[in-house]
Amino acid sequence: MQRISVTARLNRSTLQFEEAAYTRLESYFAEAAGTLAGNPDQAEILTDLEQAVADQCAKRMRDAQSTVTLAELQPALEEIGSVQVPGAADHMARDATRPLQQVSEGAMISGVCQGLARYFGLDVTLLRVVAVLLLFITGGGMILVYLILMLLLPYAPTAPGGKPIRTIPARSRAIVGFVRSKFSTATN
Repeated sequence: MQRISVTARLNRSTLQFEEAAYTRLESYFAEAAGTLAGNPDQAEILTDLEQAVADQCAKRMRDAQSTVTLAELQPALEEIGSVQVPGAADHMARDATRPLQQVSEGAMISGVCQGLARYFGLDVTLLRVVAVLLLFITGGGMILVYLILMLLLPYAPTAPGGKPIRTIPARSRAIVGFVRSKFSTATN
């Protein structure tokens, strides 16, 4: 005995799928659920995804057709595309194209936190709060880490029309430039 079709309820739509199509559909939703694991809106996104699959399959079925085949399902899934966490692909591309640098525009001291936040795709305020907490937890040792990062990380070029560089970050840039020039002349 062989099962010819499987009935599946996709959000508000009930459709019949041939066995191969249903197996592909299960793997598609398992992959989507895995990608969205930990996302607080996972259930809502999966429900919307179910409806999109149902709509795409219904659009591709012929008038007298009652079962969705793999031939209709595969193009439907390709049109919808794979589920991705918003910003994840952008974050990976940003890491490859943007090196880790200090960003002086909008900086408080030198731009280390601003640069780290841009590189890792985090909110700069969150990173600053973590830095202050680490300052107290390490008993001031975080100051040394910040100074080392300040000396090692290159500065990002200032964007024309970007946020103006405040007085303290401008002075920090000058001091870092002076220290770097002293180290470079001492090593040559």
